[in-house]
Amino acid sequence: MINLLDLDAAGLTAFFSGHGEKPFRARQVLRWMHRFGQADFDAMSDIARSLREKLKTLALVAPPTVVADRLAEDGTRKFLFDVGGGNAVEAVFIPEDDRGTLCVSTQAGCALDCSFCSTGKQGFNRNLTVAEIVGQLWQVRHALGAYQPAATVGERVVSNVVLMGMGEPLANLDNTVMALRLLLDDNAYGLSRRRVTVSTSGLVPAMDRLRDECPVALAVSLHAPNDRLRDELVPINRKYPLHELMAACRRYLEKAPRDFVTFEYVMLDGINDSEAHAREVLALTRDVSCKFNLIPFNPFPGTSYRRSPAPRIRRFAELLMASGVVATTRKTRGDDIDAACGQLAGQVLDRTQRTARRSFVIHQHRQEACG
Repeated sequence: MINLLDLDAAGLTAFFSGHGEKPFRARQVLRWMHRFGQADFDAMSDIARSLREKLKTLALVAPPTVVADRLAEDGTRKFLFDVGGGNAVEAVFIPEDDRGTLCVSTQAGCALDCSFCSTGKQGFNRNLTVAEIVGQLWQVRHALGAYQPAATVGERVVSNVVLMGMGEPLANLDNTVMALRLLLDDNAYGLSRRRVTVSTSGLVPAMDRLRDECPVALAVSLHAPNDRLRDELVPINRKYPLHELMAACRRYLEKAPRDFVTFEYVMLDGINDSEAHAREVLALTRDVSCKFNLIPFNPFPGTSYRRSPAPRIRRFAELLMASGVVATTRKTRGDDIDAACGQLAGQVLDRTQRTARRSFVIHQHRQEACG
């Protein structure tokens, strides 16, 4: 049976046409599933009973199962989803006065192994399906009451979606693009392109494809102002160095819904947070319309990194702003439940054996030290 949450409007139209049904049925079912959060075909009241019975034999609406739901003191809410095979992924809802932002995952684990990120230390298992990506929003909207009968149609309990959870979205590009189309579809979630953000560590060819196929707001995990340091912090830089990344950002802006790229920059004590680093950042990005989101490092077990002191973060921001670059410092949210940026870990059955290799290297070093 096919999971209809895996299909966007075009996919649903093809599905119904393939079973001898009119194309408008796709629009009806799309609205029932996403706008009204309905998984029961019997409840889809404007669809002929004969078609409802047919759908029961052909398809299902199956989001990932919520296995944990934790609430932080500041109102941040972290959800853990079972995606099968010993894997679970996390999504985080961040309520604010003027918006509600959901951070969703796109992979079980991550293959990029950024040195300061908890997710990367777990290794990588697989890409998430469209149903598993969009299903996080589907389940969270249910948990927040957006699908209750008393709720206003189209209510924006979740007003913004950011693909910044576990995984690299552009390494799962096909499913990411289809999920984005559902987020933007007026018959599904109806979000504007400006309210949907994809974060990438810098997969340049995929950035170009995203620009051409489904441009939304773009955030780039920069974290270093030169190739030597970024090679260490963000290993994908060895394949797509900074000059290629900056060129891709300029190309993306030709079709982006916003007139700037957001550069994310985690502040690591004594690593990338000096005044000299700030000046390098300004030189690197001078030809890219951008704003900076400075992220105080959020520690996790086993890391050797420390958060930059608050005065140094303020000074870094001041230097950027003195040159006319918008720089904000992200408020740490949900760190008491490990829901802050860089802390999402979930549960990953690592098929890369990265964790085992890392443990072996550490063991070897210890033997050599003792020998």
